[in-house]
Formats: sequence, structure tokens, C-alpha cells
Amino acid sequence: MKLLLRLLVTAALVLLLANLLTGVHVASFGTAVIVAVVLGLLNLFIKPILVILTLPVTVITLGLFLLVINAIIILLCTNIVGGFAVDSFWTALIFSVILSILQSITYKILGDDKK
Repeated sequence: MKLLLRLLVTAALVLLLANLLTGVHVASFGTAVIVAVVLGLLNLFIKPILVILTLPVTVITLGLFLLVINAIIILLCTNIVGGFAVDSFWTALIFSVILSILQSITYKILGDDKK
């Protein structure tokens, strides 16, 4: 049940950010749900591989390169999901940072944060 709630919250946040940021486009709430699922899967399977491969750069940049990895994950999601588009790398970077912050706040409010 918590997984479903987290997916719906993420989908709602993706839709909200698409309305707030000019470079992010989402066709519908159904597309936003698919984006939430695909982002979850990419973060589960692809992100750890990217983190390991870029570990030296991440250490040198004191972890800031993880923001770049998050933006790359968002851009991969735009290639996978039809009806979801992000105009540029910088828009994807801003989108990923704001999405992460809003998810943390929302999960904390809902009491669904990981312990």
C-alpha cells in the first residue's frame, strides 16, 4: 500500500512540476503515473550502475555529480515514456532537484518516510 501511495504522490508531483516549469511537458495524469513507475525502476536498476561507474568523479566533486546522474535518469525517462518531455539538460537538473525536495517534504508530512 505504501508503494502505491508513493507512486501516486510522485505522479502528482511530476504533474505539478510540469505545470510550473516551462521546459517539462506531461500529457496526462496517466502519463505521470507511468513516469513515476519508470523513474522508480531507473533509480532501482540503472542509477546504482551509473554511481559506481562515476565514483571517482563523484568523490572529486564532493557528491555534486550525483545531481548530474539524476538529470541523466530524467532524460532517460523522457526517451522511454511517450507523452513526457524535458527540453534540456538544465531543465532536467532543476526538475530532478525540485522533485527530490518535494518528495522528501511530502513523504515526511504523510509519515511515509523510510526509517
